Amino acid sequence: MATQHTPCGIELPQVFLDGSTDMEHIRSFAMQAETLGYDSLWLQERIIGDFTMLEPVTLLSYVAGITTRLKLGTSVILLPLRNPVQLAKAYSSLDVMSGGRAVLGVGLGGGHLGSHEDVLGYSREGRVTRFTEAVQIIRLLWTEPKASFQGRYWNFKEISMEPKPLQKPRLPIIFGGHHDNALRRAVKYADGWMGAGSSSAASFIREASRIRDFLDEAKRDPASFHVSKRVYLAVDKDKARGEQRIREWFSRRYKNADLGPKVSIWGSSAECAEKIQEIVHAGAQHIVFNPMFDEMEHLEICAKEIMPQL
Repeated sequence: MATQHTPCGIELPQVFLDGSTDMEHIRSFAMQAETLGYDSLWLQERIIGDFTMLEPVTLLSYVAGITTRLKLGTSVILLPLRNPVQLAKAYSSLDVMSGGRAVLGVGLGGGHLGSHEDVLGYSREGRVTRFTEAVQIIRLLWTEPKASFQGRYWNFKEISMEPKPLQKPRLPIIFGGHHDNALRRAVKYADGWMGAGSSSAASFIREASRIRDFLDEAKRDPASFHVSKRVYLAVDKDKARGEQRIREWFSRRYKNADLGPKVSIWGSSAECAEKIQEIVHAGAQHIVFNPMFDEMEHLEICAKEIMPQL
């Protein structure tokens, strides 16, 4: 009998810091991931920036056509920047096109969203209310033949949206976030929560503990709520070289080189596995590997040398 391990997904190549988008690399990566035992592919969202980062729903739609088994998720879409009716339509379409494999991950977004105010008409005022209203609208449109909603920011009566998701009663919604209020919202409205890649293992351990507290507070069955963690990692036996490459990547991606070593896991495959085991033991039911470079090499190493240890 095969040994059971913690289910693992992996971040799909999406960020191209040199500006050149390599679709053949994406295609090869996705198809190889399907043969190596991963259960899912994941993407993030950034709309404005000085480096190439492909839009997640568009890219997942492409990947849906070249894979057959892998779940396809976002970690996360910045919900305050999206119209919930349009997003519900896009994701239900993705679920149908993929044969029922879509997972919607959404987040409130951080302070950097202020740069979107003038460009996208985004306002930080009332963003929590808009976020929770948007989640409720999406769920209604996915499940009701004619949906009605009356809120502070959206109001409509008996509107239809087709197609409905293939997954019943609807496709899963997971939240990001790390503040207590965000974790409480996840327990109240979502099917699960994913710890951010840009937060450390120590932060995840604290947040996972708080999730358990809030599940108990809400009298919600923990079995109904899925906890996962996205992990930036670099497998390199030369730890100094690995750290330097992490710093360089975070300097470009986040404009913060010092953040990289604080939140990433790096070292030999055995060292990386040991550190990720701590995250699993803290409550992660699912791990999403997020390699920053040498993506095809990490795809193989994580599947063959790290996943069996989890």
